[in-house]
Formats: sequence, structure tokens, C-alpha cells
Amino acid sequence: MNEIKNHGKKWLYWFLLGVAIIVVYKALDNFGDVMGVVTKFFEIITPFLVGIFISYLLYMPCKKIEESYAKSKLKWIAKRSRGLGILTVYLIILLLVVILINFILPVVFESVVDLINNIQNYYEIAIDNYNQLPSDHILKSGMVEDTIQNVQNLDIKQYFQLEQILAYVVSAIDAVTGIFDVVVAVIVSVYILAERVEILNAIKKLAEAVFKEKTYKNLGKYFNNSNEIFFKFIASQFLDAVIVGIMVTIAMSIMGVKFAPLLGFLIGLFNMIPYIGAIIAVAIATLITLITGGLSQAIWMLIVVIILQQIDANIINPKIIGQSLKISPLLVMFAITVGGAYFGILGMFLAVPAIAVVRILVEDYMDYKLMIKKQK
Repeated sequence: MNEIKNHGKKWLYWFLLGVAIIVVYKALDNFGDVMGVVTKFFEIITPFLVGIFISYLLYMPCKKIEESYAKSKLKWIAKRSRGLGILTVYLIILLLVVILINFILPVVFESVVDLINNIQNYYEIAIDNYNQLPSDHILKSGMVEDTIQNVQNLDIKQYFQLEQILAYVVSAIDAVTGIFDVVVAVIVSVYILAERVEILNAIKKLAEAVFKEKTYKNLGKYFNNSNEIFFKFIASQFLDAVIVGIMVTIAMSIMGVKFAPLLGFLIGLFNMIPYIGAIIAVAIATLITLITGGLSQAIWMLIVVIILQQIDANIINPKIIGQSLKISPLLVMFAITVGGAYFGILGMFLAVPAIAVVRILVEDYMDYKLMIKKQK
């Protein structure tokens, strides 16, 4: 009887292997069609994936606010703490969006329009100032001369047509964020947040059933550590970017720097990318100030911004983050470079928490291997 059973298992194994080979062969033979089906599937479920991501970002705020409502002495509020917590978070987000659209974006947009309309004039002024420099000036090197000669006859403004830029922006927004997709994503996020406890319990139960006890505990530990690192990084970097953007905007406005709101917004935004982001934003701001305000104003602006960034790096940022992620600056720059090369701006931003998680995994693995060696 056992021999017949083993013989049947053997034939079943070879049958399933043959089916798998045929499926793989057909998939490779019709690779374009298969990829088309896969792409279409991901296009369909994109709103659900976005909704899951939104709920993940809002999980911690909802949890904290729900706990506050649950402690209320009013039974009606305590009983409905979860729903009130979700409602509160979305109302706060709506309020922030309204403030952004009505107060911040118009000022930044006005600066962008002004810069675009006058970019050709600023460019011509910069060229005239350069031509007036002495022949033995450090900027009169052959490489700089050749570069300026190559671009001197270009109509810079043709690359900054406002109508064309707005058309690109509108097309991108229409393509990426359709009304239906946005509505579905928000609804999905609300349902996930409302049922987050049940969903987490189901995932934990599944993991406990599939994995061994030690593996299950390790997965739970790394998941919790990853969440803590990610949320701490996102929240602290966003808050720090807002503070830096406000400080730089005020300082530039006092100095009379042209396009202060735009440059402050730019520096604050890029400040969310550690090390490299600040360097890129300050370089762009210095170039724009040099063109619009002259060398003296650009130098003073650069000095003030560097001082403010040092205050942020040594006082404000550590206070916001609390315990540092304890990652080497060299490792951070490596992670940002790789993340940016493969995933663009988003990859540069998420590279730091990702490398922090990888560091924990590698350190735990090395500690485990060393412990095994010592026990031998």
C-alpha cells in the first residue's frame, strides 16, 4: 500500500513539474502579452495599493488620537474613539491641504511665474556682469569661457514657457490622480484604518501558523523596529523641513532676496533628503540669488543659510528626532545615491530608513554568527 502511495506521489511530482515547465515556456513565449496582463492588473489595483500606503502612513496618528479619545470621561466619545480618531486625522489633513492651497502655494507660484517671466533678463544681466570682469579674474578660465560661449546665444525663456509647464503639470496630474482613483484610495484607507486591529491580528495569526516560533518572534521584532524607524524619520524630517523652510524664508525676506518664498520652500523641501538635498537646494538658491541680486547678496545669503542649517543640524534636528538613527554619513550618502539611481526622488528620501533597517538586520546576523562561534 505504501509503495503504491509513494509511486502516486512520484507521478504527481513529475506531472506538476511538467505543467510548471509548460506554463513557464508559454509565459516566456508570450512575454509581451503576459507583461501586458500584469501591467493592466497593477493599474487596476493601484488605488488599493495607494489606499494601503495612506493607511500605513496614518496608522500611528490614528492610534495616538484614538487612545486619547478612549481615555475620555464621556462614554459616548470613548465608545466611538476609533471612528473619531480617523475623522480627526482626515480633518487635520484637509485643513493642512486648505492652508497649503490658499496661503503657501499662491506665494510660491507667484515667485515661480515672476522668475519664468524674467529669466531671460536675469540671464542677460549675468552675462553682462561676467563680461565686465577683468581678464585675469578666476572666473575667466577657458572652461568657463567655452561654456558661456556655447549658451550665450540661447533663448533661455523658450525653455520656461509658463503655459507649456502648466500643460505638463495638468497632464501629469490627470494621468496619475484621476478622481475615481483618489476616491477609491481614500475609501480603502478609511476601511483599513477602521479595521486595523482585526487586520493586524489576522496577519499575526497567519504568520504564527506558517512560521516557526523563533522566526515568528524575529519577524515581529523587525517589523516593529522598521515601523518605529520609518515613522520617526518621516515625521521628524517633515517637521524639520517646515521649520527650516520658514526660517530661511524669513531670513531671505529680511535680506531682500528675490523670490524668498520660493527659495525657502525649495530649501525646506530638499532638506528632507539628508546631506545631499541641502547641498543641492542651497546651490540652486545661490545661483538664482547670484543672477537676481548680484555676487554680494548671493554670498551673504549663502552665509546666512549655512548658519541656519548648522543651527538646524546641531540643535533643532536632534531635538526633533530625539535618539538618532546612528548611521554613518558615508553610508547615508551611499544609500541616497543608490536609491536615487533606481527610484528617483522618492528613492533618495526612503533610502535612509531603508538602510537603517538593513543595518539592524546585518548587525543582528553578525551577533548571531559570533555567538554560534563562541559556543563551539
